[in-house]
Amino acid sequence: MQNQLFINGEFVAAQSGETFATINPATEETITNVASAGVEDVDLAVRAARAQMEPGSEWQKMKPRDRAKVLWRIADMLSSKAEEIGRIETLDNGKPIFESQFVDTPAAAECLYYFAGWSGKVTGDTIPVADNAFTYTLREPVGVVGAITPWNFPLMLAVWKIAPALACGNTVVIKPASNTSLSLLKFAEYAKECGLPAGVLNVIPGKGSVVGNAMVDHPGIDAIAFTGSTDVGKQLMARAAKTLKKVSLELGGKSPNIVFADADLEAAARGALNAIFYGKGEVCAAGSRLLVEEPIHDELMSKIADRATKMVAADPLHPKTRLGAVVSKEQMENVLSYIEAGKSEGARLLTGGERADIGTGKGYFIKPTIFDDVDPNMRIAREEIFGPVLATIRFKDAEDAVAKGNATVYGLAAAVWTKDVSKAHRIARSIKAGTVWVNTYNLYDPALPFGGFKESGFGRDQGKDALEKYTQTKSVWVNL
Repeated sequence: MQNQLFINGEFVAAQSGETFATINPATEETITNVASAGVEDVDLAVRAARAQMEPGSEWQKMKPRDRAKVLWRIADMLSSKAEEIGRIETLDNGKPIFESQFVDTPAAAECLYYFAGWSGKVTGDTIPVADNAFTYTLREPVGVVGAITPWNFPLMLAVWKIAPALACGNTVVIKPASNTSLSLLKFAEYAKECGLPAGVLNVIPGKGSVVGNAMVDHPGIDAIAFTGSTDVGKQLMARAAKTLKKVSLELGGKSPNIVFADADLEAAARGALNAIFYGKGEVCAAGSRLLVEEPIHDELMSKIADRATKMVAADPLHPKTRLGAVVSKEQMENVLSYIEAGKSEGARLLTGGERADIGTGKGYFIKPTIFDDVDPNMRIAREEIFGPVLATIRFKDAEDAVAKGNATVYGLAAAVWTKDVSKAHRIARSIKAGTVWVNTYNLYDPALPFGGFKESGFGRDQGKDALEKYTQTKSVWVNL
């Protein structure tokens, strides 16, 4: 299992020799000790990446279609190694092996396939402005991209940034979350085996306060692509202003999942559980606010509560497990504190509400928790919990649903459940969110852009829109 920094095509110890323990959240045991990067390591990684941006370097001499072939080979290897890398991710993150092996890893591979197809298709325009001039634009790589990614989808969200950045001809220095560095280090090993030139991808685990800050400050990094909390995103943006780096932020969410009385209630009940309990609720786009139209409230909540009581936290490595361990003791305690806040503020607890024991006496497991009769002003309705906790709010009509759905500083995702097509489109237009699902939840595709409104950030991962943050436009005017 790789546990060292990956710099300039080699696995190396940190310059300081420091390491940190990465813990299996299901057993509370140390998996391994990972090299902890410092400022010196950041500089080495940036220098390696910078060298591959120079004219005449192996990466810059490579034709776009040859870059595409490299990305395609990496995608092929990732697909063939889904069992291996999925197991690593489950050990490190606590998510069920079903998710890591059969959902997240294939999604990462699909992202690589998709952006491999964009290599060579990122072009400028010919723009006629005068009879005696030939004027056109070039779309060029932005340069060295510094990517900072979170612990909830360690591999997939990293690939969401790596794939388009490399397809556009950039190089990448990436800091994974220290809780979950192992799958990305294994990915770097695959990339090397597939012929990615040394220095094009560098992986440097370590403390965010050290590595992240050093990346944002480093003059050799041209752009920062960040996924994480809104508070950290704000700090990063302010810090990046010192060097005027290009910044993209995919931040938190408190997404409304709106169910109308004319919806298919069986489908809505299944969708509501998937919206909040997939990934243990550690999903930025989780449908953590369930808005239910009053006439069907009792019937829907009965269906949801019945299904939730049958969801049992269990060993994440078991193929039938659908609810694993939250990522760390700190995160578990934070989620439990929100549950206590919900109880103390008067929300009605339907299911869960406490730590789960899977029979080992170990692990950071929480029972799937549902609160009903939640007031929109309660903390559990306003703040991102990032765990398996659902806050249910009633609404009277479409206008009330939109008002309550938009009553948040966030704007990452939302969903609408209705059989009325016109209503679905009207609500989708009215909700201030980067993604709105209709009669489904948590579906993604590499061709569809993903990102937020308001304090959920700006810039887009995936889709054609993602190319914007990894390129810059140059205008050329030739007098004739």
